Amino acid sequence: MKAIDCMTAHVRLCAPNDTIQDAARTMKEMDVGLLPVGENDRLIGTITERDIVTRALAAGKGADSPVREAMSPGIHYCFDTDSVQKVAEKMAEQQVRRLPVLNEQKRLVGIISLGDIAKAEARHGSKALQGISKTAVGGAHHATH
Repeated sequence: MKAIDCMTAHVRLCAPNDTIQDAARTMKEMDVGLLPVGENDRLIGTITERDIVTRALAAGKGADSPVREAMSPGIHYCFDTDSVQKVAEKMAEQQVRRLPVLNEQKRLVGIISLGDIAKAEARHGSKALQGISKTAVGGAHHATH
């Protein structure tokens, strides 16, 4: 099974100059915990619910602060053709629960979460998360997609 088989394809980006309130509102509307951040047709980072709380609110920043001040710079990602096993291993290695999914042209085509993988495994009887999910969920990123 490949990442494209279980990822969430409907993804919205936010811009680094959007407010964290706009990002939080978008997360609520979409019922997601992560938004990719794009600038000039490139992914430059991600922002999570946890980023908003720990990097913005806990630091005394207001809801009108830019996403740039709370986002995680840099992108950890996988490709749509990667096996679910490989994606789960990347998540464990990078201590994250979600990854943007890119196609061969490095264009964003979706987001994949541990929850997406678990649901797909339940349907297909796969065991990609066996022994891996404990490592990935023990990391710093606790919000789910």
